[in-house]
Amino acid sequence: MKNFSLRKATLLLLSLHAAGHVSATATELRIPYTPNSPQQPAQQTLTGTVHDTRGPLPGVTVAVKSRNTATVTDASGRFSIDATTGYTLVFSFVGYKTQEITLAAHTQLTVTLEEDATALQNVVVNAGYYTVKEKERTGSIVRVTASDIGKQPIANPLAALQGRMAGVNVTQTTGVPGGGFDIKIRGTNSLRNDGNAPLYIVDGMPYLASNQGNPTLYAGILTTGGSSALNGINPSDIESIEILKDADATAIYGSRGANGVVLITTKKGKAGKTKFSLNSWTGAGVVNNRLDLLNTEQYIAMRLEGYANDGITEIPEYDYDVNGTWSLTRYTDWQKKLIGGTAMRRNIDAAFSGGNAQTQFVLRGTTYNEGTVFPGDWSYRKSAVHAAIGHRSLDERFTLSFASNYVADKNDLLATDLSAQALQLAPNAPELYNPDGTLNWENSTWENPLRLLEQTYANKTRTLTANTVLGYKLLPLLEARVSTGYATTQGEETRLTPHTIYDPAFGLTSAASTSLRSDSRQYSFNIEPQLEWKKEGGFGKVSVLAGATFQENTASQLGVYGRGFANNALMSNLAAATRVTVLYDTDSEYRYNAVFGRVNYALQDRYFLNLTGRRDGSSRFGPGRQYANFGAVGAAWLWGKEAAVGTLIPALSFGKLRASYGSTGSDQIGDYQFLDTYGTSPFSYNNTVGLAPVRLYNPNFSWETNKKLEVAADIGFLDDRIFASAAWYKNRSSSQLVGLPLPGTTGFTSVQANLGATVENRGWEFELRTVNLKGKDFAWETSWNLSLPKNELVRFPELESSTYANRYVVGQPVNIVKVYDYVGLDPETGLYTFRDYNGDGATSSAGDRKKIVQTGAKYFGGVQNSLSYKKLRLDFLFQFVKQIGQNYLVGAYQPGNYGNQPTDVLHHWQQPGDTSGVQAYSAGYDDVSALAYARYGVSDAAYTDASYIRLKNLSLSYTLPELLTKSVGCRIYAQGQNLLTITQYKGRDPENQSIYALPPLRVITFGIDLSL
Repeated sequence: MKNFSLRKATLLLLSLHAAGHVSATATELRIPYTPNSPQQPAQQTLTGTVHDTRGPLPGVTVAVKSRNTATVTDASGRFSIDATTGYTLVFSFVGYKTQEITLAAHTQLTVTLEEDATALQNVVVNAGYYTVKEKERTGSIVRVTASDIGKQPIANPLAALQGRMAGVNVTQTTGVPGGGFDIKIRGTNSLRNDGNAPLYIVDGMPYLASNQGNPTLYAGILTTGGSSALNGINPSDIESIEILKDADATAIYGSRGANGVVLITTKKGKAGKTKFSLNSWTGAGVVNNRLDLLNTEQYIAMRLEGYANDGITEIPEYDYDVNGTWSLTRYTDWQKKLIGGTAMRRNIDAAFSGGNAQTQFVLRGTTYNEGTVFPGDWSYRKSAVHAAIGHRSLDERFTLSFASNYVADKNDLLATDLSAQALQLAPNAPELYNPDGTLNWENSTWENPLRLLEQTYANKTRTLTANTVLGYKLLPLLEARVSTGYATTQGEETRLTPHTIYDPAFGLTSAASTSLRSDSRQYSFNIEPQLEWKKEGGFGKVSVLAGATFQENTASQLGVYGRGFANNALMSNLAAATRVTVLYDTDSEYRYNAVFGRVNYALQDRYFLNLTGRRDGSSRFGPGRQYANFGAVGAAWLWGKEAAVGTLIPALSFGKLRASYGSTGSDQIGDYQFLDTYGTSPFSYNNTVGLAPVRLYNPNFSWETNKKLEVAADIGFLDDRIFASAAWYKNRSSSQLVGLPLPGTTGFTSVQANLGATVENRGWEFELRTVNLKGKDFAWETSWNLSLPKNELVRFPELESSTYANRYVVGQPVNIVKVYDYVGLDPETGLYTFRDYNGDGATSSAGDRKKIVQTGAKYFGGVQNSLSYKKLRLDFLFQFVKQIGQNYLVGAYQPGNYGNQPTDVLHHWQQPGDTSGVQAYSAGYDDVSALAYARYGVSDAAYTDASYIRLKNLSLSYTLPELLTKSVGCRIYAQGQNLLTITQYKGRDPENQSIYALPPLRVITFGIDLSL
């Protein structure tokens, strides 16, 4: 083949143009630009920054018009691109007006983008199997983006949701690192505590969110929930979190979406030059609040008065705190000693990203370390790697998207939370250490709390989630896709109890040391083929989606107990134990199949109809009951686009009404419940291990059903500078899957079945966003949300004759507590008295625990403000909750008995005629007084107002000017979490309330964000 040069081709085309055969524009000639072309000036690298009125804008697309050259701005709003005089740069970003600038000279550019109400309405929201524009969605979806997540010094993505979403209530159960969070999306649907968890989807792959740990190992330090499975997702890798709430949004997930869906989308690469970013922050956390406790003088006086009231004239020899064995003048602030430390935190993440119009990539690595407030060197460590790649062929028919997330975390902790000991130890208790540095047992007169530091709990977890989506356009209007995902979680828990936690006077050796170990494995494989057809014409727009799901989960657990070691250094090796016992060895398999479909129709860009259907099959139900159908219908009307509306309401920029109704289901029960199952017996016969029934089986139970109804409205004024949303919903969950209680003569406590009870959740949700000020240098924006939930047990056949009679009441919420009705102090005896409901003249739990206390939130929400002045930005969020909760009386010692008390007990009954304050002190030798106090702890007096307003998050950042940082973008910032709590709650913390669990910590961090 002969060579054909570009120069010769150009001359040929120019000669044809002279003859009148072709046009001479550069575009039509299709002359590729090269730096040495005589038709164009040489390219140079142009740099600049993009911001809005609040500060730098990361992620803005900067493109050279009519050329295949583009880039995106970094975290500091900076960009660099090859361009020169005469070129036109196009700046575009979702929610802002696109701006074009023609370069007159090679200078440093500073570009300010303006918000665009129309563009905000066109924000694309992830709805799971499809995406939808904000203005066109018919379902209820709320969203938190990477911008909000990045302003919080957190290790768990659920922490980023607190106070930011209407209808989503998130509670932190403990301040111990690696601990769990409780999330409720529009209330409690199931009577089972473990039946209310939402479905988590990470990049299209169902996430293994169930905790496989063993409560025997973790309960002392991580409360009842154990380590949070969401620790396996790194917050730095998240691009957005969407919560699907109503039937229209969740029905496409069928039974898995009964309690809502949490969609987590990780960060993807963007076209442009390869960029490197480094973000590092460090800080510390401390206990947010301490109770005012008695000092030694007050404590001794309380104890002595208790003895006097009990008629004890000689203090027993074993009451060492007051009989002179311990110093009567020593004082120790045990809250400071045991939970008063500083929990250091450090996070570093680095990322490479870039690509071109066809292929984009991102690779990110993160390391995180968090200490504790307890004495000793304890830590929670996390390492994460995130990789993603996206590709689109030149003809745009083939697409590929791959994302993977790997997280390895290790939690090394003491095995017992010291929060309760910090409140209850006598203030004159002995010194912790002997002069030689050994633990002080004070002649065997106390159990040194630091002995608990010898007992350790360790948890290692490895989590991998990966998903690949392949797409191909079979026809211009028809696309085929297949999503293939894999997830695995491998956990290892160890609880070591050396003999050194016991008093040396017992003479124990390492032969008494024990080791508990639990290994768990979970694997999940998911395949979802899909077909999507789209058509647009004069009749409107139609989108049809059809697909299937094939999911398989397998899980295994192995628990081993070892006792007796030659040396405590060998405790982590069970092979060194003199006695080894296998506690359990289980394997389970779960299969789930489904077919689903969605039809969406849009007419005149104003009327929208969405139909969704799904048929689910679950291996958790018996023959003939494995399948169920679920579906929903959603509709929306953009009434703000009607011609007459603009004339009647000139300030209106947006108006929409939407409604939805449908059903979802639930199969959130254990595997094999419908089968007659057996397990190994703990006893053997002639050295042969036998089998024993595990449970009574019931092949007849089936799907739990949740029917959802919602009506909502959105309205915007002044180019959406004022934008409000209101929604009313009603969800009814029936055919409750619970364990029906059985009499003890059956050998089992319950059998799995469908209970004919119906639980209803209804309420209102409100959201408001206002742009208060918007100038060249200063801007102020506010957004708030408010949820008014109502939970009710509307139906429960034969409740009064069932074993649930003492737990539930028809017409009341399911989270009620039945307690004694405290009526006051008896002025003569100084004892607590309670209402005699049944009128038999006596107080008993069977007849008189009738008072109902509603512990659920009455309302909750948050208010967020964002202010900026030039390159300085301030964001802060106040979270508020109105609720009733248990106070410090639940689990507290009786005043006058051993154990410290809040200073509130100083106001107490002292003589006949006193009618207020705390019951008369007792040292524990008066049974009548002890019984009255025990009933007081399960009366309405133990439940008080636990409402609070909390400065949940504050972020202050400053972006350094370009003249100082040159080619490197630099942002410095300070962040805080749980900074201030306003409450009248009688306890340490109104959020988790328990005296046995460490409260959420106050955290302050400082960081720097670099990009180049």
